[in-house]
Amino acid sequence: MRILIFTEGTIIMHKNAVGHTRNEIVKQVENKEESVHDYKSYVPVGNAVKKLQNWKNDGAEILYLTSRRKPEEIQQIQNVLKKFKFPDGQLLFRQKNEEYKDVAERIIPDVLIEDDCESIGGIDEMTITHVKPEIKKKITSIPIKEFGGIDHLPDKISAL
Repeated sequence: MRILIFTEGTIIMHKNAVGHTRNEIVKQVENKEESVHDYKSYVPVGNAVKKLQNWKNDGAEILYLTSRRKPEEIQQIQNVLKKFKFPDGQLLFRQKNEEYKDVAERIIPDVLIEDDCESIGGIDEMTITHVKPEIKKKITSIPIKEFGGIDHLPDKISAL
C-alpha cells in the first residue's frame, strides 16, 4: 500500500505552534507568525512519527508531499523528517508548472492523507479536490483538520 501524506500542516508544523490550540495555530499561519517560514525548525504534529512508523512496519510505502518548491526549502523539510526520525520515504514536491494534483495523478497512491487547508482557503486548496475523477476513484482520500494531526487514525493500514 502506497500512502502519500502531506507534510506541512499535516505531520509537521512551525516551532512556535507547540503548546497552542489548533485554532490558535491556524491564526498564527494566517497572521504570518515569524516561525511559519522557518522550515528548518519545524516539528512533528502530535505522534505523527510513531503513527507513520506503525504503518511502515505494517507494510506501507510512505511518500511525503511538501508545499516547498525551492531546493533549499525542500532540503530543510527533508532534514526535519530525518531529524525527528520519520520513516524513510521519498519527499515529493511540485516541479515547475505542476500543481499538487499533478503529483498525485503521477503517483496514484492508494491513500492520500492531507489537511483541510483551513488557513489558506479550505477545500479548494486541497490536492484531492483537483484530481481527475477517473484517478480520484482509485485513491482513498483521508482529509484531516489542519494541525490536528494523524494520531486519531488507525494503527493498521488495512483500517485506513
